Amino acid sequence: MNFKDEVNVDAVARDSLEKLGYKQEMTRSRGLVQILFTIMAVPFGLATPIATSLIGGGPAVMIWGWILVSVLTQTLALSLAEICSKYPTSAGTYYWCYRLASPRTRLLFSWINGWLTVVGSWTADLSVKFATAQLVVAGVGIYYSEWDATALQTYMIFLGVTAIAGIFCIFFNRLLPTIEIICACWTGLGIIVISICLLAKAAVGRHPASFALGNFDPSFSGWTPGWSFFIGILPWYRELNHVSAYTFSGIGMITNMAEEVYNPSEILPKAITWSIPIGTLSGILFLLPILFTFPDVDTLLQVSSGQPIGVMFTLIMGSRAGGFGLPISSASKVFGIGMFCSMSTSCIGSRATWAFARDKAIPFHRCFSKIGPYFGDVPVNAYALSTVIQVLLGLVYLGSSAAFNAFAGVAVMCLGASYAMPIAILLMDARRDMHNAPFNLGKFGTIINAVAVLWIMFVTVLFSMPAVIPVTMWSMNYASVVFGGFGVISAAWYMINGQFYYRGPPIQEDSTSSSGSSDSALH
Repeated sequence: MNFKDEVNVDAVARDSLEKLGYKQEMTRSRGLVQILFTIMAVPFGLATPIATSLIGGGPAVMIWGWILVSVLTQTLALSLAEICSKYPTSAGTYYWCYRLASPRTRLLFSWINGWLTVVGSWTADLSVKFATAQLVVAGVGIYYSEWDATALQTYMIFLGVTAIAGIFCIFFNRLLPTIEIICACWTGLGIIVISICLLAKAAVGRHPASFALGNFDPSFSGWTPGWSFFIGILPWYRELNHVSAYTFSGIGMITNMAEEVYNPSEILPKAITWSIPIGTLSGILFLLPILFTFPDVDTLLQVSSGQPIGVMFTLIMGSRAGGFGLPISSASKVFGIGMFCSMSTSCIGSRATWAFARDKAIPFHRCFSKIGPYFGDVPVNAYALSTVIQVLLGLVYLGSSAAFNAFAGVAVMCLGASYAMPIAILLMDARRDMHNAPFNLGKFGTIINAVAVLWIMFVTVLFSMPAVIPVTMWSMNYASVVFGGFGVISAAWYMINGQFYYRGPPIQEDSTSSSGSSDSALH
């Protein structure tokens, strides 16, 4: 794309954004490749929560669960891509709810959705950064096996990861599109190196295909075999729905970057839909070498830190040097991918916060909706708010790791609910508002939308369940409690402030929309 084309595309995008009700404040600097790999960190997302899949059943759960989750999540990606193609704004799903819902309900629905989006973005970012910190602990533990990191030490490493991500997102914001391309190369090279090293060494032996693709042992979870399988796919859904909160929960999060993307009506739908097949293939290539050279599951589950990746690679490679090299060093890129992912989720979280503040839904919205002037077009105040909240939530880890681990589940539950709401509203309106969407699902739209909503409903229940039974205070899944707590806080703020000052996104009268929209000045 030459300079003239960029100017023309930006002008069209700016005009389109004004028709949606907003002024262009961000610089558009991301194309398809950059925004696509903003939400993908497959080796990191699959490696860090691997213990849950081992508990759920092992190799069969890992490979077939990954494929099953990928297929079902594709329906969600297609549904989001269609709506996004018509309403490409950083306000994301809460804006969609406002446009799609009836005048009687749209204000409340957009408020609820906006808080789901913001809380989901904050907790997703928190989960990614803590997982990166735990990778450091796992790597150090390879050489110093007698060292058992305390909660405070892990928290301090988390603060370090947070600081590094903040430095890049605030002071080197203009370099982030380039860093995202480096991340894509880093990820691809990491998968290749890991695959070659594991298959070549295989110090604990090589397994037949019947084991790698079919071994299923649900005894560690205590659940019935069928439910244990679904418990085992929890980390895979996080990975596919960034997420984690690691990769695919990010399929909707990238809409918060819409006002920094060239031609967002075309590029964002492509990025959302292509992320699933590309991520799925990358995941298969990453998982298969591990499954064919897998060490003893009992040994991996006995790791005191709960992060067995370092021990797993050490056993497969047959030495501490090999084990350390794979999960941490530049040879494997897993830690590097974690850092790249932390930068991406931090950036997205700040944009979600800024967009919601721009619509006067966050306390002190005037402060948190400001951009610049000293750091270009970075919403520094919104970034600071997001970071401070995560640092405070991280303190929960010092008191209870079980309670803290609930934040990963809360991230997926919040983001999943925020995605399901506009899709469900669209279905209830017989999809009338999507007849002229640039990316249109056509006659298959109703089926795809329905499967997406049902899948999210099921996953929400799944993420409320404990991984093992019988349940103790340490194995209890507190995600539903934390999810409900954030809901109470959101409702309380609506009663105190929102019902008096929140008027929803500012939209112009649009004859193509089926919803009754009112005129409003641009922000």
